[in-house]
Amino acid sequence: MTWSPFYVGDGHPRNVDLGAPPPWRTFPRQTPPHRFQPPPGLVEAVNAALALRRPLLLTGAPGSGKSTVIEQVAAELTLGDVLRWHITSRSTLAEALYRYDALGRIHAQRIEGNTGSDDIAPFLQMGPLGTALLPTGRPRALLIDEIDKSDLDLPSDLLDVLERGEFEVPELARYRDDVVHVREWGGEAHHPVTKGRVRCNGFPFIVMTSNGERDFPAAFLRRCIRYTMPAPTVESLHQIVAAHLEVSEEQSGSVDAVVTGFVERLGAGESLAVDQLLNAVHLLIGADAPSEEDARAVLDLVLNELSRV
Repeated sequence: MTWSPFYVGDGHPRNVDLGAPPPWRTFPRQTPPHRFQPPPGLVEAVNAALALRRPLLLTGAPGSGKSTVIEQVAAELTLGDVLRWHITSRSTLAEALYRYDALGRIHAQRIEGNTGSDDIAPFLQMGPLGTALLPTGRPRALLIDEIDKSDLDLPSDLLDVLERGEFEVPELARYRDDVVHVREWGGEAHHPVTKGRVRCNGFPFIVMTSNGERDFPAAFLRRCIRYTMPAPTVESLHQIVAAHLEVSEEQSGSVDAVVTGFVERLGAGESLAVDQLLNAVHLLIGADAPSEEDARAVLDLVLNELSRV
């Protein structure tokens, strides 16, 4: 393989123009909402979740657009910036509700000595779920990403908060002041919390995503509107490609071959993500695209099966 538009491997310094990045790899990250193409039935599922004030649980393969749904909904309904809680096996409900820096507060008290300052607000911040439940003029949008990677108890721990739409901050409930202004997650705005209890006045729009790697308790599932992302087709993938990239008529034949091959591999049971396809098409049609001789090897790099080590 001789494809080397940037790095050559000879160790000689050179000032190389790296060109424009793919639209989905520009920073600060932006997701133009018009680029997402909702599959059949998803619009109805979103509207049901909005009308019933229930979380929307989206299940599907990695890269199928699950986490993009909330960006489009938040943009269309002017719900503001999306709050994000990315789940790992160590995630807890407490950290999603609020964060309290007890050691920082003790240290500050020791430094200040006799000043008499004992303000708790600088050491307490709402988490993403806690921020979503703060009373506001418009409901907030919250993404709980990859909830199937959580500890087994986390979905059950969420039930009471999602049902009641409120929670207590014990540190504030015991504090001398009835009202404390607490900083929200991911921003500088401060919100009043009265007697340590946060109560939403409008249930947030919550999207939870799952790659289908585990089952959930029935009590958790009955409180959600559920939707499974359909398997991609040649037609739907062409729509996704067209929404992100401009493919000329001359390039359409080679792109169609990549898309068709991608769907065939999925049908054969291989694990692939849609963003891998977008990466492949971007390389194939770019100004520094590999030659026909190198294209196969380059595409094999970016279309490597996810389950393969």
